[in-house]
Amino acid sequence: MLLTDTIVLENSHVRLEPLDPSHADDLTEAAQGLEYAWYTSVPASVPDAIAERLSKRDAGTMNPFAVIQEGRAVGMTSFCNIDQPNRHVEIGYTWLAARVQRTAVNTAAKLLLLGHAFEACDAIAVEFCTHWHNRQSRAAIERLGAKQDGVLRNHRIGPDGTLRDTVVYSILPHEWPAVRLGLQSRLARR
Repeated sequence: MLLTDTIVLENSHVRLEPLDPSHADDLTEAAQGLEYAWYTSVPASVPDAIAERLSKRDAGTMNPFAVIQEGRAVGMTSFCNIDQPNRHVEIGYTWLAARVQRTAVNTAAKLLLLGHAFEACDAIAVEFCTHWHNRQSRAAIERLGAKQDGVLRNHRIGPDGTLRDTVVYSILPHEWPAVRLGLQSRLARR
């Protein structure tokens, strides 16, 4: 399979389905009340965010998913910066409704995405990137079992003109079995 192939991924905690404009109402509701720090954001317009992700999907650089729990979309996540010839992908552009944060949803979604990347798509590296100041995201990525590769200094210019240092993490194929066991263990305790 290719990292860009449209697919539904599902386990007993969550369903990841191809992002579609029909998810807009649920996602707009899910985004209500989210208060992110200055270094991260939830889309101001969910329909615009969906359109942008679908445009990137059509260009072959992103494979976006709606995160579904109990039949409703509660967030979005994506395979992004897809480099199919090198079997390299980033998991990112993830946000979840406040009510499902710190639940099994994110762990279960990452287990599905990582399993698909390594087992079905033969990825040689799965990357995660976050803002240096986003300590919550950094801690979550580290809990997944990803290892820090480095920090890209002054990597991006933010909407307000501030410079972003990006922390880059990755998981490699030989690390995946231990990471998978760790994620499964965390889900079994929930």
